Amino acid sequence: MMNFLRRRLSDSNFIANLPNGYMTDLQRPEPQQPPPPPPPQPSSVSPAPERKQSTQASGSGFFSSISNAVKQTAASAGLVDQTSSTATKKFKLLLVIDDPHTEWAKCFRGKKVHSEFDIKVEQAEFKEINLVSYADGTCMVDMQVFRNGTKVVRSFKPDFVLIRQHPYSMAENENYRNIIIGFQYAGIPSLNSLESIYNFCDKPWVFSQLVSIYKNLGPEKFPLIEQTFYPNHKEMLTMPTFPVVVKIGHAHGGMGKVKVENHYDFQDIASVVALTQTYATSEPFIDSKYDIRIQKIGNNYKAYMRTSISGNWKTNTGSAMLEQIAMSDKYKHWVDLCSEIYGGLDICAVKAVHGKDGKDHIIEVMDCAMPLIGEHQAEDQQLIADLVIAKMNQTVPKTSAPSPQRPTATQQPQSGTIKEPHAETNKIPPQRPPPQGCLQYILDCNGVSVAPKQVQAT
Repeated sequence: MMNFLRRRLSDSNFIANLPNGYMTDLQRPEPQQPPPPPPPQPSSVSPAPERKQSTQASGSGFFSSISNAVKQTAASAGLVDQTSSTATKKFKLLLVIDDPHTEWAKCFRGKKVHSEFDIKVEQAEFKEINLVSYADGTCMVDMQVFRNGTKVVRSFKPDFVLIRQHPYSMAENENYRNIIIGFQYAGIPSLNSLESIYNFCDKPWVFSQLVSIYKNLGPEKFPLIEQTFYPNHKEMLTMPTFPVVVKIGHAHGGMGKVKVENHYDFQDIASVVALTQTYATSEPFIDSKYDIRIQKIGNNYKAYMRTSISGNWKTNTGSAMLEQIAMSDKYKHWVDLCSEIYGGLDICAVKAVHGKDGKDHIIEVMDCAMPLIGEHQAEDQQLIADLVIAKMNQTVPKTSAPSPQRPTATQQPQSGTIKEPHAETNKIPPQRPPPQGCLQYILDCNGVSVAPKQVQAT
């Protein structure tokens, strides 16, 4: 029996699927054992009570061994805290999804939530985490990362999530939208909102929001670039005015963008779109003088100008000169309008092109996964951290909501509700109650029936 329980409890899948409340049974303190009876007197004690005591002691030892095995295995799996269960959790856990080049823990060192909870930071990339979410609002994240050549494996329940990576990219063949769905399923608060992050997984979908702003304000107040959407290669028959820039699918960092000079090249690009089996967009090529990026982090605004040095038409590819410029009312108006889409973006940036003809063209809006640029990256990183703390104070409760408990298989009667006759209590010795909680669940799942042995009084 003991070997069976140890093998069963060492299965991580079995432990992870235990219903809520069963692992908490392991953290209950052991009941105090009654003091040992005085040594028997040979002249006054018969052999029958000795047999009773030895039988009860063996039964108690059997269940104590099972309980210890459950606790040891669960503690080694990291599912039960080995410290005192009465210790109050005095921290809130923040999960940061970002590459390891940015150390976010130092930005939250010494900070508190609700003026009393420390902030514990766990940082990983999308590819290093997985999760399980439950309808009661519980989300258990499994993390496997390498730190200094050492594999670190942990499981935890995040209170808040900061997402600094794109969950979807066709260029890198990465699709972690299921992780976003898992966080949303459990109702985990995040920055930006999970709804907006999911909506940003397709650039044409985001561009449609910019089209709505353009229709309401017109080209003077919101100079959006003209763009054509093709759901697949079959519709790429209408020839635009050349040269154009064709963007294939959903990618970042200048990938998937091709400059097309004539209709022959356009037909070749259409054949490439057919192989990718995705959508594409085309927009007129702007002979730019420089690029503009206007970013907003909370109530902080910055504007940058980027000029290509290498002569590449993609200013984010090759050598370019970057400098911070003054924040004009026009730029501030643009980014404020874009920050209102999808219920509000706490972190966003607007990209525009300033042509040699002196006209501006808005081409894209980015969300919280935007890269930090310029000489003030450390300042921007701290601004994001302060914004996260403010959001945690608003959305993270001081106390965790109680999760629904699964009823145990056997309910014991309340004391005083059922009274046995005095004569019966003298004949039948007290018996150990059936196993409860995690132990009962394990035995039920495997069809094992364990009950205290009946002892006949003599």
